[in-house]
Amino acid sequence: MIIDKLENIGMYASVNPLFAQAIEFLKSTDLNAHELGKVVLKEGELFVNFAAARPKTKDDAKIETHNNFIDIQIPLTGTELMGYMPRTDLAEAEYNAEKDVTFYPGHATDYLTVKPGMFAILFPEDAHAPGVTEVELKKVIVKVRVK
Repeated sequence: MIIDKLENIGMYASVNPLFAQAIEFLKSTDLNAHELGKVVLKEGELFVNFAAARPKTKDDAKIETHNNFIDIQIPLTGTELMGYMPRTDLAEAEYNAEKDVTFYPGHATDYLTVKPGMFAILFPEDAHAPGVTEVELKKVIVKVRVK
């Protein structure tokens, strides 16, 4: 997991061959003004979801992992707590290949604060429980295929 300020996102372009394209999109787009929905940058490999996250408590936030995609999550209009724990600390659970997600019972062991102007990169080994917020917020979720 990586958490940093959005102004530093360019430093991570070498993490994955698709990151440079994702970062270019993020830098060249008015993220706050963009309408909700999905933008495909490279079919099956790189896309951006502009979403509204409804208020959610830690009890409501499900722990999840992805096998084939890395998440870059960026809250735009409010502060978000993201639950985190290593995937290796979780028991096996059923994987949904169509949606590339595994949901786990229980709660995350740690929570990190991600504010507007920040981002979190979540790799397949990073179990996360995103969207813990007291208010509805707009966020960006970039899905990057693992290479």
